[in-house]
Amino acid sequence: MVLAESRKQSYLTGAAILAATVALTKVVGFVYKIPLFNMLGDAGSGHFNVMYNIYTLVLTISTAGVPVALSRLISEARAASRPMQAKRIYSVGMMAFGVIGAVAMALMLIFAQPLADAMNDSLVAAGVRCLAPAVFFACIVSVLRGYAQGHGNMVPTAVSQIMEVMCKLIFGLAIAWYLKRSGAPAQIIAAGAIVGIAIGLGLSIPVLLAWRRSIAKNTPMTLNLDEPDSRGETLRKILSVSIPITLSSSVLNIINLIDTSLVRGRLGSGAGLSADMVDVLYGVYSKGTTLFNFSSSFITPIAVSVVPAIAAALTRRKNSEARSTMESCMKITNLLAMPAAVGLTVLAGPIFDVVFPGSDPHGPGLLRVLGIASLFVCTYLITNAILQATGYEKTALLALPIGGVVKISVNYILVGNPGINISGAPVGTLLCYALITVINLVFISIKVPERPGILKITVRPLICSLIMGAGAWGIYGLLERFLLPALGGGRLGGAVCLAGAIGVAVVIYFVLIFALRAVTKEDILLLPKGEKLAKLLKMR
Repeated sequence: MVLAESRKQSYLTGAAILAATVALTKVVGFVYKIPLFNMLGDAGSGHFNVMYNIYTLVLTISTAGVPVALSRLISEARAASRPMQAKRIYSVGMMAFGVIGAVAMALMLIFAQPLADAMNDSLVAAGVRCLAPAVFFACIVSVLRGYAQGHGNMVPTAVSQIMEVMCKLIFGLAIAWYLKRSGAPAQIIAAGAIVGIAIGLGLSIPVLLAWRRSIAKNTPMTLNLDEPDSRGETLRKILSVSIPITLSSSVLNIINLIDTSLVRGRLGSGAGLSADMVDVLYGVYSKGTTLFNFSSSFITPIAVSVVPAIAAALTRRKNSEARSTMESCMKITNLLAMPAAVGLTVLAGPIFDVVFPGSDPHGPGLLRVLGIASLFVCTYLITNAILQATGYEKTALLALPIGGVVKISVNYILVGNPGINISGAPVGTLLCYALITVINLVFISIKVPERPGILKITVRPLICSLIMGAGAWGIYGLLERFLLPALGGGRLGGAVCLAGAIGVAVVIYFVLIFALRAVTKEDILLLPKGEKLAKLLKMR
């Protein structure tokens, strides 16, 4: 039992470290998008989102499986005392994915306008061209990250990610501000802002190369050098690992890209809106999705960390340990995702008005629905990880296209209705992820013998979150009525009222999760420094 708790604590410590890194990059990314979107306005924000969706798909196809494939194969080669094979894997990977990156860059440069037209936004071609070098740089960076990870060194990956997001913030906003002052149109400002991504990736390459030389220099060589596999065989191995990962990672990106084109097209042809109004409505929806995606970014590190922990327990036939680990990760997900979803929903109006002032009035309504959807996104991520860890990775993939078809179908019907238009887009997102989550939970209940107790880890966090949401809504209403006029209204006054409501909500939630035993001493002990934290909280 002690050993099981130790392993669970180890996985949660790793998740906490990963979450801290993600938190930093996401906060910086959030800081980047808020002033950028306010600078671009609703229409420009929509153009930026279209550009970024195209880039994300091309990037995923080019690089998604590269770090995992190289880190796994290099790690296996080192474990087998085959240093020459590890070097061969790196050299073949660099050549192969360098070529793939160059081809992808060329395709984006040549076919930028057809890609933009296919997305029903002909104005984003310049942005697609600006992003083309970023895809090439990303392929090189992915190989270097995979090399470092294969040697058990995660620091280069973390440093390069921070460099990337900081360059995006500094250079991207600076270029956008300059173009704005020069009187450039919104789509050109958006294209300029996106150049920061390419700069960050490009500057990461020499840093990662220096780290690679350091790792290679400090890696001990065996006396009997091995005979490496042929370049063709090595490439086959790399592709056999990376292609399935790429395909699984691309499904949702493809769905989102299709959905982007569909929503813009249906707003025009179905709802009969002008091109300018399509840009505005899609832009305000893009702002909502920025807030919607924030909470799920903190669940991803937990999902990544839990896979090896569960798989290792099952390999050792420690079924009770596997079940306990599943329950702990799902409980943590609920404790984080539920209050975030409720908060986004009940405070959608003030949040949108404070973060994106002067936006189209549809914004708060879109965010209310997206707030609910954010809970299902988080649950989907963790249930997907559980299915992967228990050997049902193919089963996990079945739900994605089903959810995608629902999303596209619902959006086609609702967004094309003139009386609903953009308000239908978050409904499609909600139904998509809700269905995927339900399918995953059903699969876990049927196929996983060590399945966690879903109800016992869901009910109490949900009750705490709902009470917290009611408190936040009531406190904000009081502050808005009595404090806001005294502060003179405006964005600053709204921010003060919102901060007050959130602060009270946090206190309410914190008290409730302990009073209702949604969090127990056993849960606290699994966290880093858990014993000290339990003692501080005087938990028995």
